[in-house]
Amino acid sequence: MRLVLLLLPVLMALLLGACQEAGAAGADAPSGSFSQSSPAAPSIPVTKPTETPTPEPKPSPDAATPTQSPTTTLTPSPTVKACLDDGGRVENHTLRTDLSPWPWEFRVYTPPCYDEDRDAHYPLLILIHGSTYNDDQWDRLGADETADELIAAGDAPPFLILMPRDRRWVDPPEDPFGEAVADRILPWVDENYRTIPAREYRAVGGLSRGAAWAVHLGLSRWEQFGAIGGHSLPVFWSDTPKIRRWLGEIPPEALPRIYLDIGDRDYLIESAVWFEGVLNEMNIPHEWHQFAGRHEEAYWMRHLEEYIRWYTDPW
Repeated sequence: MRLVLLLLPVLMALLLGACQEAGAAGADAPSGSFSQSSPAAPSIPVTKPTETPTPEPKPSPDAATPTQSPTTTLTPSPTVKACLDDGGRVENHTLRTDLSPWPWEFRVYTPPCYDEDRDAHYPLLILIHGSTYNDDQWDRLGADETADELIAAGDAPPFLILMPRDRRWVDPPEDPFGEAVADRILPWVDENYRTIPAREYRAVGGLSRGAAWAVHLGLSRWEQFGAIGGHSLPVFWSDTPKIRRWLGEIPPEALPRIYLDIGDRDYLIESAVWFEGVLNEMNIPHEWHQFAGRHEEAYWMRHLEEYIRWYTDPW
């Protein structure tokens, strides 16, 4: 018994050493050796990016591709001619005839773009001045500037203006002016300017004495004129017994357009009222206007645009 007690410490020391060697051997064993008793878990491959992907660059607003829209057919806007801004032109002329020892003086207004539109032909408006004045009166009143503005705005077609000069202050039997205009100056203008030589594209008008000439020519030469304008009209004394006959000789379908106006304080108003009464008596269509004003240039200038619009309206 005593011997067992002496050997017991030795046996325990040997047993402890063996356990320590077994623990050390287990620590060095490969990890896979302990999983052989159960099936291996499937392996899930994981790919880790080596760096953060660079996002696709977004186009800048300037470089963006425009959104496609449905095809639209656009109507081109009309081209405005640059020559319209340049205005028309007034040219002075003289013409010698067998009707007088002195040359006939007259002015011709050509509309904007007259030189550019070489194939175009134009209506003709004849404007006759008053007594003691000359062929510059309608020009001074602004007939050419008014025509420029109306043509450029599309409110009137391009047209020509003839402004002839009357040198004498007597009635037609003693003054060859009417014959000179109808038989000499007009043919010259037709030959040298691109007019439309048809009565429906030809008007004659005047102020004061020029209005008397417009009525004289428009009625006695009705085949040549399709419109008559009498502004502050005093009818020629020598014409008063002829007015009804002239009107009666014009075929109803060929009656000219007639426009009459006068100021309510015009000292010649009785003559204009008499003529308007004859038109009413014979059922002749016409326009009659009695405005505020006197027999003076300020009155005619105030109504100039209205006159031009009326003459050119059917053209």
